[in-house]
Amino acid sequence: MKIKRIAIVGAGTSGWLAANHLGCELSADAEIEITVIESKDVPTIGVGEGTVPYIMKGLKRFGISEAELLNSCDATFKQGVKFVNWLDPIKHGENYYYHSFDDPYPNGFNVTPYWNSYEGSKSFDDIGVQARISELGLSPKMKNSGEYEGELSYAYHFNAAKFANLLASNAQKRFKVKHQFATIEGIKRCNEGNISHLITADGDELAFDFYIDCSGFSAVLIGKGLAVPFESKAKELLVDTALVQPMPLKSDEDINPYTTATAHKAGWIWDIPLTTRRGTGFVYSSKYMSESEALALYAEYLGVNEKDLSPKKLPMAVGYRKEFWCKNCVPLGLAQGFLEPLEATSILLSDFSAELLAKNFPRDSTNIETIAPYFNKVVTYVWERTVDFIKLHYCLSDRTDSDFWLDNQDETFLSAELKERLQKFKLCPPQQSDFFSRFDLFNEKNFLYVLYGMKFETQKTILSDKEIEMSRTILKNNDRLVEQADQHLLKHKDWLMGLKSAMEKSKS
Repeated sequence: MKIKRIAIVGAGTSGWLAANHLGCELSADAEIEITVIESKDVPTIGVGEGTVPYIMKGLKRFGISEAELLNSCDATFKQGVKFVNWLDPIKHGENYYYHSFDDPYPNGFNVTPYWNSYEGSKSFDDIGVQARISELGLSPKMKNSGEYEGELSYAYHFNAAKFANLLASNAQKRFKVKHQFATIEGIKRCNEGNISHLITADGDELAFDFYIDCSGFSAVLIGKGLAVPFESKAKELLVDTALVQPMPLKSDEDINPYTTATAHKAGWIWDIPLTTRRGTGFVYSSKYMSESEALALYAEYLGVNEKDLSPKKLPMAVGYRKEFWCKNCVPLGLAQGFLEPLEATSILLSDFSAELLAKNFPRDSTNIETIAPYFNKVVTYVWERTVDFIKLHYCLSDRTDSDFWLDNQDETFLSAELKERLQKFKLCPPQQSDFFSRFDLFNEKNFLYVLYGMKFETQKTILSDKEIEMSRTILKNNDRLVEQADQHLLKHKDWLMGLKSAMEKSKS
């Protein structure tokens, strides 16, 4: 039977990302109808306000204007993550490092072995230019840069609710995606075990051919309906709670072109700058910290009286589904799984999975048994390696100020793959051949920044005179680029306000 009617249950970021990916891929087939079903009774979580550069690929395919994205979603540029105090403050003092988006291989040449063997006392951030340019508060784009183009790699921070609205508008106008309101409470299954109908709170039954579960943590279809088990990663990743509090942005306050992730004794705090406010969240493990202590530390970080703090509390079930495609249903977003938003993993995994589904969407129900095992294999690999990358930030820390950090350093809870990689990286720096799958969303370039930002030690190597000379030339050139950067790049806030002013003038 040809699959003609597709239901996407849930209208948050993951739901509308799926609608755009599927709409873009399938819109040439006039028989296919995509419907997003939104509940008025279920609010979206909306904490995913940071992205990685991968997001651009989809936005360009969808035909979304970057200027419209920036202006309508309170968006700012993100050039990476600044990790503060992830190393022992007593041993290292106040410390930070950047996981930047720029290429640590200038001109295709890897200067890491030179840095490691000859200048390891210098910060790894000094190899490239982006960390230092981020510290200067500069934009990654010039005033006349084209859409989705810049002098440096970048992603975005945005208001998640407004971003979902932008995706919704685009999907409906460009790809003719339908939208209806209904609260889905259950499913009906046919004799083969597939979902045949959605059951609404009003008792109505809605029939489709294929179902995408974007219903958030409730996982109405994949969890409650199809009973696909949840694979907990609570032993590997210890944080389980987030307190979320938006903060007003003062008119004279700078807008950082990066996310800040500040460690505390039982987790970390995210601080994401938008053009209208700061999105902040206090992530912690309830095993190692009480809620009252978390509130006190959160208020101290924000510089407010604890009595004036009224954060939303989000319990976090960390892990993912044991099956990502079951019968005629695929979960995306929080229904698929959840990891703390340390490296903007939520939107990344939703975007990747939605694109993979769209590119491999079965045109006939008989194709599902062929495609589903491949999809499950790929997405399982992606989740497992992403768990490894998040764990990397914790297991490398030398903080000893709490049992939380000591337990995170216990190698018992590292995957075999991560253990093997870390052993190899003690002998030589990460290289592309260590990440042989194209489904490693976090590869050697990402590992380099975290490993050496956290002072991981790799065996030194002897380099040729030519390699040494080339490395020194590249690093000196980078120093010059940083010194001259403010002659070419505007302050981040000035660039954003300039765009806003230009767009207001064009409308008048």
